[in-house]
Amino acid sequence: MKKSITLDTFDENGASLGKKRFYTKNISKKINDWYSAYYDKNANIVGIMNTRGNDFQNQNYIRITSTNNYNHTNTITPNNLIPTSIYLSVRHCIKATWINDRDQFLAPNKKWEKDTEFHSDCLIFMLFHGQNRITCKEGINHFIPFSEKDIDAAEAFESHFMQDFLQGKIKPDSKSTDSKSLFKDELDFIPTKPLIFSDEAKEVLQAGKEIFKHYHTQAKDSKDYNPNAALYDIKAHFQGFNDKGKMNPPQKADDEAYKEKLGILNYALKNLAKKIEIKVYEYGFLLP
Repeated sequence: MKKSITLDTFDENGASLGKKRFYTKNISKKINDWYSAYYDKNANIVGIMNTRGNDFQNQNYIRITSTNNYNHTNTITPNNLIPTSIYLSVRHCIKATWINDRDQFLAPNKKWEKDTEFHSDCLIFMLFHGQNRITCKEGINHFIPFSEKDIDAAEAFESHFMQDFLQGKIKPDSKSTDSKSLFKDELDFIPTKPLIFSDEAKEVLQAGKEIFKHYHTQAKDSKDYNPNAALYDIKAHFQGFNDKGKMNPPQKADDEAYKEKLGILNYALKNLAKKIEIKVYEYGFLLP
């Protein structure tokens, strides 16, 4: 039996969309099996990872939040922050389409483990992706990667966790077991020195900083201002919600400077996504 078959694909008008490969071999170990090795219920919880399914059709469920609905979720801690960011980035760096809808994300090979640039790329991608639904309205926001001075915040943050993590200042939680023996592969993903970022990640960080800074400059005198605002809160401030409680699209925002800065961020995210996508195939998260 052939290991794969390749078919031509067409749109509704009969125009060619290229070729699509289908694999006949059933690979039993999927991405959720891989990620389950990094479940950590002992260390300090900084957020919640929402997981579901192993394919593109479940992409909208893959997000990080502040609260736990205990439905396909895992707690995010300092120990598993890097594997978590890789999980979300791998699931979202490639757009879901009707062609890849059923493609399965797989457990990767071991090459990703020592690729620290891949780790930091994924961390930055997760922090500024639209599926980062962390909000200060539902608890302490541990996901601000900047200092108060960086973004002209009017008050001190409740948490400096993410800034400290990026600077390599986080120590293993004393409540947890030795982080090197916590996971099956005995790897420690808590950095001990400042992370080094690729040019693509730096572009995202800079664009994100401009949005945070714009919020703190423009909103500090408004009644809903919160120095601990997450990216989701900042988007909500400028875009608002419709009568059904759904956030309005960016074009509904009145602040033209905000829309421009958000456009720059989204462009930088797309470039970073392309860089991560290469590693998705190289490390075996998806078959080519």
